[in-house]
Amino acid sequence: MLNPSVMQDDRPARLQGFSAETDRTRLSRTALKAYRRLAEQWGLTGQQAAALLGVSMSTWERLKPETVEKTLTQDQMTRISALTGIYKALHLLFADQMADRWLQLENTGPLFDRLTPVAAMIEGGIPHMLEVRRYLDAVRGGL
Repeated sequence: MLNPSVMQDDRPARLQGFSAETDRTRLSRTALKAYRRLAEQWGLTGQQAAALLGVSMSTWERLKPETVEKTLTQDQMTRISALTGIYKALHLLFADQMADRWLQLENTGPLFDRLTPVAAMIEGGIPHMLEVRRYLDAVRGGL
């Protein structure tokens, strides 16, 4: 039986990363589609959606249509990956309505300092997004 983490020639399987442009080109359409849905589900304003993705409002407006074909940057792919993980963790922790509202509610936890999780992640960028993802994974017993 083959071990899924090892390729047939006994080399470890390459972890999915976002540094190779070919990988980003292949994944960008799906990532953008997921992010558009996530932004809508969470009720993000255009400004929030743009800030979480690390782009200007005008760039976000250009990326919103489903027909857009754009290769995202490594930074943008990392942001979408972290936010998708947060979405999944929230939906494992809470009923759908609360899972989608949680990011817009003031939070007194040490990661948030009375900000909403969205505001805290906009302020803290990728490192904070990854911390929120780890926090939610820990809360649900995943770590």
